[in-house]
Amino acid sequence: MDWGTELWDQFEVLERHTQWGLDLLDKYVKFVKERAEVEQAYAKQLRSLVKKYLPKRPTKDDPEVKFSQQQSFVQLLQEVNDFAGQRELVAESLGIRVCLELAKYSQEMKQERKMHFQEGRRAQQQLENGFKQLENSKRKFERDCREAEKAAHTAERLDQDINATKADVEKAKQQAHLRNHMAEESKNEYAAQLQRFNRDQAHFYFSQMPQIFDKLQDMDERRATRLGAGYGLLSEAELQVVPIIGKCLEGMKVAAESVDAKNDSQVLIELHKSGFARPGDLEFEDFSQVINRVPSDSSLGTPDGRPELRAASSRSRAKRWPFGKKNKTVATEDFSHLPPEQQRKRLQQQLEERNRELQKEEDQREALKKMKDVYEKTPQMGDPASLEPRIAETLGNIERLKLEVQKYEAWLAEAESRVLSNRGDSLSRHARPPDPPTTAPPDSSSSSTNSGSQDNKESSEEPPSEGQDTPIYTEFDEDFEEPASPIGQCVAIYHFEGSSEGTVSMSEGEDLSLMEEDKGDGWTRVRRKQGAEGYVPTSYLRVTLN
Repeated sequence: MDWGTELWDQFEVLERHTQWGLDLLDKYVKFVKERAEVEQAYAKQLRSLVKKYLPKRPTKDDPEVKFSQQQSFVQLLQEVNDFAGQRELVAESLGIRVCLELAKYSQEMKQERKMHFQEGRRAQQQLENGFKQLENSKRKFERDCREAEKAAHTAERLDQDINATKADVEKAKQQAHLRNHMAEESKNEYAAQLQRFNRDQAHFYFSQMPQIFDKLQDMDERRATRLGAGYGLLSEAELQVVPIIGKCLEGMKVAAESVDAKNDSQVLIELHKSGFARPGDLEFEDFSQVINRVPSDSSLGTPDGRPELRAASSRSRAKRWPFGKKNKTVATEDFSHLPPEQQRKRLQQQLEERNRELQKEEDQREALKKMKDVYEKTPQMGDPASLEPRIAETLGNIERLKLEVQKYEAWLAEAESRVLSNRGDSLSRHARPPDPPTTAPPDSSSSSTNSGSQDNKESSEEPPSEGQDTPIYTEFDEDFEEPASPIGQCVAIYHFEGSSEGTVSMSEGEDLSLMEEDKGDGWTRVRRKQGAEGYVPTSYLRVTLN
């Protein structure tokens, strides 16, 4: 079925339909153009977003880049940036393959449609002109027939009129004959014009217009096919970037799975490990000496003891400097302003850098020597003397770098010994439990508290363990009374073997009942679950009072 056969009389309908098809093509081109602008804006916003969150500092100067979290985030941003690039490719493909090509094709279709309809209108105009000529010849034939009939009636009337002259009769007959001749000619012309018009009309309806309509149908079908292909380009542009976008998404997934919390913790340690030893135990400051002692030659410090106590307190505070506010320090060449571990790392980096520079200078020296030998053997290639300044400069650089290497090696050896020393002190101080009090534990029976107090004054105290809340009493009761029930609970931090009289053994982590607090002599009275009761070092316990 074709338009020329089925729609031979629907010229205006075909004109409206073909115009609608071209309008739809233009509408789709406009839609794709705006879609490409959306993709461009989306890609631009993604790139701006990535640029906003990318690290501003160079990678080598940013310590945060060593963390897997930061590396994954940067990789994620790079994948998003690549994703934005794919959106730009989609916009570019739509702009070129759809907008430009379809817009050009639409103009060609409009010109072709205009040509076909102009040809159809010319054919219609020719047919209308033929019909007008046919009508004119028909009216002329009709008019001439009436005139001939009128002339014939006039000649017949005069011929029967006895009063008419022979000349009038003859003249009337001649006029009637002339009119008959003219009517015959008009008849022949009308018949010829009618035959010509019928031939033109048949050609118009059965050949000329069907061909034009068929051309319009072919044009419209080609336009619809091209429009359908344009619809497909929209999805094809997306499908072309799907593999790359899939890789971007896979890269994002890999970045997410690359976060290693344990490794980041280790990196933090490596970046900020100071290498300092942990602060030592604080000494017990016995303020009761001011009350219980009288000034004598054996008294420590001044008679009132206060200046020495303040000095000891200051020393104790100085030992715990890592917990205080750090003062700003001036950077030094040997990095002594840094903690030991960080100093060692920085010195190691500087030493490796100097060694690389030294190797580079030595390679350059060897190359210059070989070049000089070539110049000496083949003078036309160059003057050997021209290389002397560069060789001398290289030798100077080598000597300078060797001195710097020696200097950094010495500093590094000193820093490493310092780190090992601090590490050994820390291990020796914290790998074993504190020493028990040097004084004997109080007698489990009634004993003289005065002698116990005197022994306490002459002994050196060990500090309680971390987290201990037990208050230290510096005065003793005159009479020893065993409490009827526990006054608290405690946990053994270290194992203790109660081998001396009045002591009791305990295992690390054992729960004990607190029977009597430390009275300043470093011993605390506890009871085991088995019922055994005795004294253990206070520094070996973590105490909780009821």
